[in-house]
Amino acid sequence: MTADQARPGPAGEDAGEDQARPGSGLGRVLGRLRRGGPPEPADRMRVLTAGGRTIRVSVREGIAGWPPLLLCNGIGASLELFQPFVDVLDPRRPVIRFDMPGIGGSPAPVVPYHLATLPSMLAGLLDELGYEQADVLGISWGGGLAQQFALSRPDRVRRLVLVATAPGALMVPGRPWVLLRMLTPRRHRDPGYAAQVAGELYGGSARKDPIVARDLLHATTRLGPPRGYYYQLISTLGWTSLPFLPKLRPPTLILAGDDDPIIPVINARIMRWLIPRSTLHVYHGGHLELAADPERLTAAVEAFLDADLTPEGNQP
Repeated sequence: MTADQARPGPAGEDAGEDQARPGSGLGRVLGRLRRGGPPEPADRMRVLTAGGRTIRVSVREGIAGWPPLLLCNGIGASLELFQPFVDVLDPRRPVIRFDMPGIGGSPAPVVPYHLATLPSMLAGLLDELGYEQADVLGISWGGGLAQQFALSRPDRVRRLVLVATAPGALMVPGRPWVLLRMLTPRRHRDPGYAAQVAGELYGGSARKDPIVARDLLHATTRLGPPRGYYYQLISTLGWTSLPFLPKLRPPTLILAGDDDPIIPVINARIMRWLIPRSTLHVYHGGHLELAADPERLTAAVEAFLDADLTPEGNQP
C-alpha cells in the first residue's frame, strides 16, 4: 500500500509558536531552511511492507544515476528528525527515510524484534523502491542497524556512514545516570523534561541551548505508541558488531562528537581501528549535531559519498 502525502517539514502540527519563534533553536533551524536557494525536491510519504514489516517511508527522488542515501534514525525518533540534515544535502541526491516499527507513523509490531533480524527489512525496502544498492547512514541506534545491514548484506551497501554510534553491547558505555535517561521515552513525550535533561544527555550545542534539543524532539518528530520505544530499546539486547567489524567491506566514514555523553568518542576510535577501509572525523559537539547544526557535518558526508563518483553520478 502506498500513500502520498506532503513532504515532512521541520515543524509538526503540534509545534507551538514559541517553539518556532526566531530566537528559539528551531527558529534558527527554520531560518536556515527558509534562506534563498534552488527549490528543494519534493519528498513522497509512503506506507510500504518490507521484509514482512509495515513502515512509513519518505523518499526524495533526486536524479537518475545517483546512489540513494538510506538514513537509519536513533531510538524513539521519527524520520522528521533528519529534516534539517536532508535539506542541506545536495538536492540531486536521492534520500530514503523510514520510521522503525512502532515509531512515528509506522504501526507497532505485535511482538518485539531483534536488531539482527532487520537487514531483510532494509533489503526489502530497497527492493520496493527499485534500488539494488544504497549508501547507508546510521545515527546512534540506527548506526547499529546500519552496521548489521552492511555485515549481513554487503552487496546492498555501497558506502557506510556511522554517526554518534558504537558496536553495541561490547562498547565503552556512557555515564550511568545518562544511560538511565535512555530507559524511558519521557524526553520524547514531555517537552519540559526534554529541555531539562538535554545538556546532560546530548552534550554539545544542547548544553548552551537546550531548546534546540527540545525543538528537534518535539517539533520535528512524531510520537508512536510507548511500546514502540521499548521494542526498539530491547532489540539490541546481546547484540554487538565488535568481533565482526574487521569483516565490514564497504568504505566507512565514522563521525563522532568530542562531547557526546551517550557514546564516548573512544568507541569511534576503536571502530576506526577495527574497520579496514574506514576514516574517522571527530567533530566538536554532541549527540544531536547532525540535526542541530547540519551544515558543519554535511560537507564531510558529501565529500565521502562522492569520492568515487563521476560527474554524472555513476561509479567509474
